[in-house]
Amino acid sequence: MTTSDSSSTAPLGVEIGALTGGSADLGQYAGHAVLIVNVASKCGLTPQYSGLERLQERYAAQGFTVLGVPCNQFLGQEPGSAEEIAEFCSATYGVSFPLTEKTEVNGDHRHALYQRLVDFADGEGHTGDIRWNFEKFLIGRDGTVVARFSPQTEPEAAEVVAAIEGQLA
Repeated sequence: MTTSDSSSTAPLGVEIGALTGGSADLGQYAGHAVLIVNVASKCGLTPQYSGLERLQERYAAQGFTVLGVPCNQFLGQEPGSAEEIAEFCSATYGVSFPLTEKTEVNGDHRHALYQRLVDFADGEGHTGDIRWNFEKFLIGRDGTVVARFSPQTEPEAAEVVAAIEGQLA
């Protein structure tokens, strides 16, 4: 793939709003490893916020960030306003990593960010639609997708940590 092809499909090359308004400015993460996760506040997997925050704390100084993407497409499990989502994440899980605006990850209105992610296969060969809240994509320092993990894979699972550390080495 040429550099121009890479930049046209790079996930961090799209525009998306920040949860609190304005642009999330994904370009600021160029050269960093980024774990993009569609999140929800009222899901059985919501406690994964704790593991995501621990990853953020452990690796942020090494050029890593978690990027949470609130999504209400799975049984309406993220119904809140931007303010409610921000308050929940901060008060309940101490989330310090950035959150985008509420976004559609599947269907006709799938955000361009996810259009650039879903063709990457996870370890079981799954590509395509996001299966549930807390599906994870690791973007390498070069801006390409390097790993995809199922929603049930805990943020601090050995394979996730190894993939992150491999990008930070």
